[in-house]
Amino acid sequence: MAKKSKGNRIQIILECTEHKASGMAGTSRYVTEKNRKNTPDRLEIKKFNPILKRYTLHKEIK
Repeated sequence: MAKKSKGNRIQIILECTEHKASGMAGTSRYVTEKNRKNTPDRLEIKKFNPILKRYTLHKEIK
């Protein structure tokens, strides 16, 4: 059996800030992982938003 350890890597959700503010239908979200020990703060990355068809700022939620 594999050992169950909590570890430092956690799954996070990135959500588009511009799309949320515009009030358009739908959302642009990405699921990724981060190392809790190296990046304790919330993550902010520029990712592609397929609805707006451009790169926008995505922030970590929850």
